[in-house]
Amino acid sequence: MPDIVFMLLFFFMVSTTMKEVDMKVQMKAPEATELVKLEKKSLVTYIYVGVPMRQYQGRYGTEPRIQLNDQFATVGDIQSYIVQEREGLRENDRQLMTVSIKADHDCPMGIITDIKQALRKAQALKINYSARQMDQLTYN
Repeated sequence: MPDIVFMLLFFFMVSTTMKEVDMKVQMKAPEATELVKLEKKSLVTYIYVGVPMRQYQGRYGTEPRIQLNDQFATVGDIQSYIVQEREGLRENDRQLMTVSIKADHDCPMGIITDIKQALRKAQALKINYSARQMDQLTYN
């Protein structure tokens, strides 16, 4: 009996993934037709952009905001965030780091452009835009 319990415990420890980021912005990803999955998710750093969740709107307003990890941030914080994330990677993997921008489909392009300029200053030139698969019925 104890060996079955340990086997189940081991199974759940191996198969369970931990939630990495507590979302503070509302996000509905834009739709796309040509999607490619990212290969090494451990080399991906995420930047979230969207309207703050209802419980944060009193403090942060209703305009789209940037979220880095579990904190609201400004465009000026992106460069140090990228440097910190890059330092957390192995030396060989630093050039392979990809920044994925997960922005709400209604997010103004001005914010995305500002983020891209900050990423360029941080020498983070591999950028991915997250999207969801477009329905075939909508596409045709």
